[in-house]
Amino acid sequence: MSNLKPDSILIVGTGALATLFATRLASVGVNVTMLGSWLEGLAALNHTGIKVEGEDRLVHIHATDNPADCQGMRLALVLVKSWQTERAAHQLSTCLTKDGVALTLQNGLGNDTILARMLGLRRVARGVTTLGATLIAPALIRMGGDGPVSLEVHPRLGPLEKMIRLAGFDLHLVDNVQSLVWGKMVVSSAINPLTALLRVENGELLNHPTTRTLMGELACETALVANKLGVGLPFRRPEREVNDVARRTAGNYSSMLQDVLRGSPTEIDAINGSIIHLAEDNGIEVPVNQTVWSLVKAIPLRGKIKK
Repeated sequence: MSNLKPDSILIVGTGALATLFATRLASVGVNVTMLGSWLEGLAALNHTGIKVEGEDRLVHIHATDNPADCQGMRLALVLVKSWQTERAAHQLSTCLTKDGVALTLQNGLGNDTILARMLGLRRVARGVTTLGATLIAPALIRMGGDGPVSLEVHPRLGPLEKMIRLAGFDLHLVDNVQSLVWGKMVVSSAINPLTALLRVENGELLNHPTTRTLMGELACETALVANKLGVGLPFRRPEREVNDVARRTAGNYSSMLQDVLRGSPTEIDAINGSIIHLAEDNGIEVPVNQTVWSLVKAIPLRGKIKK
């Protein structure tokens, strides 16, 4: 029998966004456990605590690489990289109670489907956020652009909704999150690969006519695929939206750039790769997405993140 408190949450992942959610939830009294595989990060989380750049306080949570330490959880937040989702699903199958729910706020398409195959549809909820954070070092984060957390209505999400509101997040409930997921895909497919290839912050893409043009072309290609699939986007002009997001998050390192600088695998397959596959299935040409996908795939997995 689990001895976990009712106000407990399991966060699967130890990256920038996972650490951001962990620190804000723990700061308002939520009992946070983080499940990950990055040993250096887990050690820092347990021994030092989470530090937010510019703040003096440390936030202490429990972190582990052993799913057996997380059994009996009713609430889980999935924030691993898309290529780690299948592993996360297997771990959650032993951690999550039968009446529990796992909420995915991950990048890319198809993560909820992978989770549902292992956990069942009733134990999976979808959401999307445009919050930004940069992992400077293990357990040390820099806050990025603020943004809402939008959750698809789900009968088991009530306790998690309360936690998120209590932690000060801008929470929105929607009947169907698909439009917002695709809106984020338009932005991510345009900004993330270019920042990863050029090793620049988001805002730098606005400073050169060539990168502004490429961003617009990528955004329009992704929007075309969404329209073909019958998905209505939350904005009318994809190129204007991507420019606005790059401006609002000018100082951010995109998640894909952070992966490249760490020498880690990226989410290029779940973002631009997904667009390419859907375009092929629907007879649409997306040559710019194809090009940046190929270039990011060619980046060697080496190097460290700059501090």
